Amino acid sequence: MFKIQKINNLSPLGLDRFPVANYELATDTASPDAIMLRSQKLHDMKFDDNLKAIGRAGAGVNNIPVERLTQLGVPVFNAPGANANAVKELVIASLFLAERNLYQAVAYTKSLTSEGAALDKEVEDGKKRFVGRELPGRTLGVIGLGAIGVEVANTAVALGMEVIGFDPAITVTSAWQLSSAVEKANSVDEVLSRSEFVTFHVPLLDATRHMINPQRLHGMRDGTVVLNFARAGVVDDDAILSGLESGKIKTYVCDFPTQQTISHENVITLPHLGASTAEAEENCAIMVADQLRDFLEHGNIRNCVNFPTVELSRKSEFRLALIHRNVPDMVGQISHQLGVSKINICHMINESHQHVACTLIDTEVAVPDETMEAIRAIEGLLKARRI
Repeated sequence: MFKIQKINNLSPLGLDRFPVANYELATDTASPDAIMLRSQKLHDMKFDDNLKAIGRAGAGVNNIPVERLTQLGVPVFNAPGANANAVKELVIASLFLAERNLYQAVAYTKSLTSEGAALDKEVEDGKKRFVGRELPGRTLGVIGLGAIGVEVANTAVALGMEVIGFDPAITVTSAWQLSSAVEKANSVDEVLSRSEFVTFHVPLLDATRHMINPQRLHGMRDGTVVLNFARAGVVDDDAILSGLESGKIKTYVCDFPTQQTISHENVITLPHLGASTAEAEENCAIMVADQLRDFLEHGNIRNCVNFPTVELSRKSEFRLALIHRNVPDMVGQISHQLGVSKINICHMINESHQHVACTLIDTEVAVPDETMEAIRAIEGLLKARRI
């Protein structure tokens, strides 16, 4: 029986993926095998030695102490792409919010108090203040071409926009899905210098922090609309405010309100609505639940931010799932202990990611307790279990 600690309001469709005969789900459970959550911050949480995995029903993992969990041998799973359509829809909606002045127009009409002919006159007189521009033929720069960035770029092309994209680490899958009409840029600076609109779809890393900064403002076109539905730290708020005052930035639309930007008349802030649709929450929960099950039951790793992808079809009912340091002779030492116990290997795989690795081994017979203890005693072995 696996115990899953569920945190936050998770979609029942995802939780239903865990068979009740083999899984116990609770919000407060001692010594869980896995934790499944959305946005709860875990940085101050103490993790039990029994913890085997964490599943984040979303894409970003800033709320999870990934490095600490890596040292403990605990994979952190996420759901890249499961919320892509939801975020894409909000980004496209924000283009219209910014260029058709919808936010300001709604505020104006709500302020009207007259009736009848007087109201009609106020409406007609006021609408001149909110004349906007259409999107076809305008240039959108997309920085980050993962699942969300690709969907945004392709939809913008379908709307008749010229699209420039930049992502030095674009995957083969994303490249296949990206419209051939999207022009490849060679740098962030090139995108900023050519775009009338720029949207960010990157994780928050040291390399992506403050991609809009005082230095880059100088190279931007006057009147650029900046969209940030990635992470708050991707742009520098001081630079945004400076750009708004100088005219380099016409409008800033973001999903991350801050005290610095929230009250500016040319800033439209939303309360982190990017993935807040019923469909996205369901997709994320289902995807992560399936990944947790596959790992707990078979040791397979997919969509993990801190360990390599490892998938091995079963050749035996007896399997070892081993997580260890990525150092020489680990597989040799593990194989040696199996050999000492006269246990034959019928199928195996070893994959590494930076300083850690995962090894799955199918054996012809069950591995006894004393052999497991000998394997766990190998220096650099982080987790070892029979499944």
